[in-house]
Amino acid sequence: MITKDFQNRIVAAVKAARPQFGSDRKHAVSLGINVAQYSRITGGDTDKVLSDAKWITIARTLGVNLRGQSSWNIAVTPVYAYITEQLKHCKKNSMAGLFCDKADIGKTVAAKDFVRKNENAVYIDGSQVKSKQKFVRSIAKEFGVGHTGRYADVYEDLVYYLNTIANPIVVIDEAGDLQYDAFLELKALWNATERSCGWYMLGADGLQVKMRRAIDNKKVGFAEIFRRFGKRYQKAVPHGKEEEEKFTSIQAALIIQANAPKGTDVQKMLRKTEGSLTRIYNELTKLN
Repeated sequence: MITKDFQNRIVAAVKAARPQFGSDRKHAVSLGINVAQYSRITGGDTDKVLSDAKWITIARTLGVNLRGQSSWNIAVTPVYAYITEQLKHCKKNSMAGLFCDKADIGKTVAAKDFVRKNENAVYIDGSQVKSKQKFVRSIAKEFGVGHTGRYADVYEDLVYYLNTIANPIVVIDEAGDLQYDAFLELKALWNATERSCGWYMLGADGLQVKMRRAIDNKKVGFAEIFRRFGKRYQKAVPHGKEEEEKFTSIQAALIIQANAPKGTDVQKMLRKTEGSLTRIYNELTKLN
């Protein structure tokens, strides 16, 4: 049973996300509800408006924690700053970029925070929408465009919408998990929205390996995608073991300082976690 407190926290998250959308209707579509339901819950009427399953779906979409744990404070790390500037540039100039770097450095946090703060920006997790249809329908849903009808209509409506709104950007995380047909459809979307929409792919080293192998094997579409996304694998972590370790320590220290209780021994936690952001999060969860 979804409690009233949990509903209120979800509604607060809905209201906080509203500035990203051009209208209540588009925001409602992105959440999978109709505009009447949207108006009722944002107006304070939550009793029997939505099923428990729908409340949970909206909570998952907006990142509302079911357990009520404290939120993760954003630290302006070198990776966060780098990705944010890249996304600003791609959004403003309707360009595409490709970021491939090691795992566990805060790529996803930076991407999600940018999307949360900017209008006409959507975040897509490629690991959850691997096929062509799921990928395109997910983008349409996030923008508040109809996404449940005939696929050809969904695609055409999405392309039309991206070509008419101001400076949209699609941020694709875990891009290496996309299936081949989704990569080809991504190329088609880029072609159809050139100079109208920004695109940005993020992934770990595996994405770079996948693209290089596909290009070397002359797999149709990958050389074109690489060219459209700047012909460069962007990264923030420096080369060389010593420089990488120093970079990782700086990142980790900033995150600990932004989230740890007052008096926490930052250096001790760094040694204990070896700079792993996942382990730092686990340790901070215990402290908080």
